[in-house]
Amino acid sequence: MPIIKPISDLRNKSNEISELAHNANEPIFITKNGEGDLVVMSMSHYSNMQLKLDLLSKLSIAQNQRAEGDKGKTLKQVMANIRNSINAG
Repeated sequence: MPIIKPISDLRNKSNEISELAHNANEPIFITKNGEGDLVVMSMSHYSNMQLKLDLLSKLSIAQNQRAEGDKGKTLKQVMANIRNSINAG
């Protein structure tokens, strides 16, 4: 269920909004004159969302590469690359 608050709560109840954002771990939709205006969320929720978007972007690229015929690397090749990186560093 989305959390919806009026914009006046940002001014009058900012501590409550902050606590709600951290406890609910989801965005809070702020309305102005009855219309959607802003979205507020905790920094940790925002960071997690950015990580998910980055992962989805990478998965989309991989899916497109696969559709174009790229077979990728075998597990053996990947492990060899990881070992080489570790040993070189």
